[in-house]
Amino acid sequence: MRKKTKKFIKKTGLQAFLVGLVLFFLVGGIGTIWASTLQIPDFDSFFQEQNLSQSTKIYDKTGKILLYDVAGKARRTVIPFDEMGEYVKEATISIEDSDFYNHNGIKITSIIRAFAINLASGEVTQGGSTLTQQVIKNTLLTKEKKISRKIKEAILSLKLERAMSKDDILSLYLNEAPYGGNIYGIEEVSQEFFQKPAKELTVAEAAYLASLPQAPTYLSPFGKNKDKLDARKNTTLKRMYDLGYINKEIYDQAKNEEVVFHPPEGNGIKAPHFVFYVIGQLSDDYSEEDLKTKGLRVITTLDWEIQKKAEELLVKYGEKNKRDFDANNAGFIAIDPKTGSILSMVGSVDYFDVENEGNFNVTTAKRQPGSAFKPFVYATAFMKGYTPETILFDLPTEFNTNCNPNGTPNTPGAVCYMPENYDGQYAGPITLRKSLGNSKNVTSVKLLYLTGINDVLNTAKLVGITSFTDPKRYGLSLVLGGGEVTLLELTNAYSVFANEGAYNKPKSIEKIVDSRNEVLKEYKNESKQVIDQNIARTISSVLDDDEARTPSFSINTLMNIPGYNIAAKTGTTNDYKDAWIIGYTPSITIGAWVGNNDNTPMDKKVAGQIVAPLWNEFMVDYLKNKPNEPFNPPNQTPLNIKPVLRGVWQSGDSYFVDSRTGDPADENTPKQYVEERFNSGVHSILYWVSKNTPTGPNPNRPENDPQFTLWETPVRNWAISHGFGGETTNFTPKPNPFLNTNNQNNIDSNLEIKINSIKKEAYTTNETVNISVSSDNDSQISQVDFFINNIYLSSTTKKPFTYTFIPKNISNIRNSNEVKVVVYDKNRNRFEEKSIVLVNES
Repeated sequence: MRKKTKKFIKKTGLQAFLVGLVLFFLVGGIGTIWASTLQIPDFDSFFQEQNLSQSTKIYDKTGKILLYDVAGKARRTVIPFDEMGEYVKEATISIEDSDFYNHNGIKITSIIRAFAINLASGEVTQGGSTLTQQVIKNTLLTKEKKISRKIKEAILSLKLERAMSKDDILSLYLNEAPYGGNIYGIEEVSQEFFQKPAKELTVAEAAYLASLPQAPTYLSPFGKNKDKLDARKNTTLKRMYDLGYINKEIYDQAKNEEVVFHPPEGNGIKAPHFVFYVIGQLSDDYSEEDLKTKGLRVITTLDWEIQKKAEELLVKYGEKNKRDFDANNAGFIAIDPKTGSILSMVGSVDYFDVENEGNFNVTTAKRQPGSAFKPFVYATAFMKGYTPETILFDLPTEFNTNCNPNGTPNTPGAVCYMPENYDGQYAGPITLRKSLGNSKNVTSVKLLYLTGINDVLNTAKLVGITSFTDPKRYGLSLVLGGGEVTLLELTNAYSVFANEGAYNKPKSIEKIVDSRNEVLKEYKNESKQVIDQNIARTISSVLDDDEARTPSFSINTLMNIPGYNIAAKTGTTNDYKDAWIIGYTPSITIGAWVGNNDNTPMDKKVAGQIVAPLWNEFMVDYLKNKPNEPFNPPNQTPLNIKPVLRGVWQSGDSYFVDSRTGDPADENTPKQYVEERFNSGVHSILYWVSKNTPTGPNPNRPENDPQFTLWETPVRNWAISHGFGGETTNFTPKPNPFLNTNNQNNIDSNLEIKINSIKKEAYTTNETVNISVSSDNDSQISQVDFFINNIYLSSTTKKPFTYTFIPKNISNIRNSNEVKVVVYDKNRNRFEEKSIVLVNES
């Protein structure tokens, strides 16, 4: 039965093909009679200057500012055949029509093959065109895909071959071929891209240009598919070698030649890197002909005011960075985190700077992010149950299990790995909040181990980082920026934190309308929750914490803009090839990069010195006259979890006593007298937690973890040197009866905080403002911190808990000011209260 079926299918398929072939020749015969009346027009008329008024036009988000006309006014320079250079002719023939000098205008075998494919698909999808047919198609006929047009094209090609020589036909093709945008003809594109006449092109340059007419927009050397153009260039060279136009030595030399494309001259283009990025997006959905003739109006996401400011600052700081830090380039991205809309894209200091490859869009290039990748490791750790208060020991630590704790090999050939903090300073016990705020390397590597590389890579994938494709490539250095990302992807990934865990794909186009202003396509927002809202809020809380950034960064760091909540993180690669900063508010995410396109190192300075000034000046300008947008606070760390997870480094065992008697506390002990005490015993976190289940039971045999000895040795040495070497157990560890509930508040969860003494009327700038704090149980207060507009002012540990200031002495004072007090009780439970102080600035 199966053999009969196959035989039937084969038979009917053959019959269908024969019927199609008969129809083809029947239609072709009729077409021949019809086409015999066609005349070859005067080609000279074709070379008159044209204005392609129906070409695609790209606008900013308002639809009013024209960024670029894809075709614009056609540009063409007609030259004689003998001035075109042999390489151009040979490269074009090799890739487009290797039998050009042997056929009579059409290739029957190609036409039959294309006809069969087109018949099966029901439409014209295969051309089978010779160079002669392409001349007819590009100059005399419409671009509609109909069989009647193909017949007309074939007949006219036969006539053209009888009317003109092969060299003249090739000359016609090379003088009218489209090379992208409004550029036509080999001489025009040679002068535009290489600033030389066509006859002086190298073999490699000729191969590039011969490769373009197939799809000049898609293959543009300034677009996202430059790698596809490189591959087609290599195919052209291989064909030239196979056909005997060049020898092996020339082929190898041309394949490896570094070809530099000069970017198009201004020609009215605005935001060129962004424009070519958009054209790359369009080329995925629209043909070359559609973009040139259908009169499309593309409304993009670009904010022209933001773009202008960004371009201005990249030029300003580009000169400074080149002079002071040996950095020749920079990139800038601004994104609306609520929608993923690209508000600004600047891919270099100067798009038209050929010497430094200014047309190269560094925002879409893969670079190592340094410490700018760390927040994704910390976010993954928080997902697993670690908290911002979790304690790790920041001490010199070896991580290769084939090495000793002191960093020497215990196995022949072992390469030890003992990362250093960028400032060479080690803090000892440190919370994850301060570890990320101070960008500590050692504790970040420890956290990656605790969290797991695969889980971190999964988080990266969730937030849109697509460049980490092979987990086996990465080790513990991943947290220090060992992978590669693009500035566009990294900035958009931070937008997930700004958008409280919701991901939006980067968007460059709002909508496309036709010449009648009818919407052809609208690009809707597709938001997806990929990270728990509280995790995103926690990362924003840490990255917005100026206190957490000290002492490594000063309170007045460039990441801090007085009066505004801004989360930010810098990154510098170990080899000083890349400097990054990403920062955000709930409404905008800004990413900036500084470095060199050729990967040469800059001067050995951290990103805060190289790239942060640019970012800061932009953010200050953007935020002026805009209200502050505070981040929503995350949930407080619960106290019914292990001590090491909530900030206790002296011990992982605790017990609770009645502070009045020192006896063990129980359910009958008034909560204000419940006091947590700790058995001494300083250990690394691996002593207290199993890394995959940190909130679960303590490990029975922590030494089974392969990293245990490497981590424990420096911690125990530190403990002994600081007087914490002993081990004591006063009581058998016992859970606090008041914490083992679903209530995740603190022991004194009913402590009510009040801000007093602030009047409702506005103060003058010279008037004294007195902030007084009280509670329903002042005896429990151990410390009060005072803030205004989220900037730290002062602390006090003694009653009365007050702070006094004069508005004119406060740098970030405004008409309406938010006063915040953070109160800690004796058990270091944290409480907040806020109020408003009005100031008449006049």
